[in-house]
Amino acid sequence: MPYTIKDISELTGLPPSTLRYYDKQGLLPNLRRDGNNIRIFTDEDYRHLRLIDCLKKSGLSIKDIRNFIDMAGQGDKALTGRLEIFRKRREILKQELSDLQTVLDVIEYKCWYYEQACDAGTESAVKNLPDSDLPEQFRKAKKHLYCTKR
Repeated sequence: MPYTIKDISELTGLPPSTLRYYDKQGLLPNLRRDGNNIRIFTDEDYRHLRLIDCLKKSGLSIKDIRNFIDMAGQGDKALTGRLEIFRKRREILKQELSDLQTVLDVIEYKCWYYEQACDAGTESAVKNLPDSDLPEQFRKAKKHLYCTKR
């Protein structure tokens, strides 16, 4: 099914200016134009834009995405290179997720900490609690905050 730039903008949530930019950057190599030079998007272009969005959200730059698209255009001879791009992204994202989980754990601990202090009417009620009196799920977060590396 053919889509106008307005249609595809509504479907993807990307502004028309971004779609034009992607086209100019070579990220949409199969994009067709009609007799009036108007961009005509297809279902395949839509799927391609979804992949570009995913790659951008994963942290790839436009240059890296263009490199991937160029590799895809090379067919089977670039399969290994494309796989390597995704493997590297996967490892980076796993580390970022782990880092974010640590941050979330600390935030959860601090929410619990201040909820307890508010309920008691004083921070003293929780400030010097021994780790053995902390709920298990918060011990690692507290240790993360208060342990020093030497």
